[in-house]
Amino acid sequence: MLKQAKPKNARAKRAMKEREPQVHENTKTTLFVTGNRTSQLLKTTVADLAQLKQPHVQRFSKKNDIHPFEDASSLEFFSQKNDTSLLILALHSKKRPHCLTLTRTFDHRVLDMLELYIDPETFRPLQTFKNKKPSIGLKPMIAFHGTVFESPTETKYTLAKSLLLDMFRGQDTNEIDVEGLQYLVSISAEEEVEGQAAPKIHLRFYLIKTKRSGQKLPRVEVEEMGPRLDFTVGRERFPDADMMKEALKKPKGTEPKTKKNIGMDIMGDKVGKIHVGKQDLSAMQTRKMKGLKRSRNDDIENGGANGVEADGVSDDQDDGGVDIPTPKKGRFITA
Repeated sequence: MLKQAKPKNARAKRAMKEREPQVHENTKTTLFVTGNRTSQLLKTTVADLAQLKQPHVQRFSKKNDIHPFEDASSLEFFSQKNDTSLLILALHSKKRPHCLTLTRTFDHRVLDMLELYIDPETFRPLQTFKNKKPSIGLKPMIAFHGTVFESPTETKYTLAKSLLLDMFRGQDTNEIDVEGLQYLVSISAEEEVEGQAAPKIHLRFYLIKTKRSGQKLPRVEVEEMGPRLDFTVGRERFPDADMMKEALKKPKGTEPKTKKNIGMDIMGDKVGKIHVGKQDLSAMQTRKMKGLKRSRNDDIENGGANGVEADGVSDDQDDGGVDIPTPKKGRFITA
């Protein structure tokens, strides 16, 4: 990490405070750096990519003797000086022709790097496509085609996917106007075959057009607007595990508070869990049925079975053969 200088005045202090880590970071700016040797193809490619990246882009026209895989201190210095987290070095040599080195930094330290060699036979610049170009500052739609980009292990193609996403993603927004979706970035690659050369990465840019369809939804068409680039993957440098863990750390207060037993399903609907305690089914109120009530005949039968007659006199009592009726309850008056 580079040495932090102390601010000499209030203006420098405010500038350094803006570069400190924020809860909501600013949009990533891409810095294009020219190497010690370059080619006309690289100059055209850098100019086309910088035009699509406007206004979040900076360019260096002066040549710099930089070899990032041997010594990346110069790129770290440029990253801190210009407050840019993504750098692209254009360098041409006999061993590595038409090479673009994509470098990503965290805290102004190199996080990961990847080399992409441009194929000059299939290259077509932006100016060869005579059609309308998208407005400045619009967010593109990005599509990846190919299973090589979905590998569960860390490969050159998964690294390329991550770097290209950071390069073209633009400003973070919660809402997008449909009218602002004017162009598409398509990145594709074929399947890897053992014993053959690694597949190339095809980078295409398409203009989105909406036409009348006679229905509520319009008919969508795409038209290539350039530039057309085919890359061969070169050297790579994967991120350090500890540095990557630190880079992915989220500040406190940004994540929404989770409520107990409340979640979200794949369709975005809120789902809750209710835990019911043990129930006493014997005390549960059930519906009264007439057929379950005890009848009067049942009571008489039950009484006879116990040796008691219906009029309340026992069979074992003998009072001279005369039945003495049971006196009724009443009020007696004595004379």
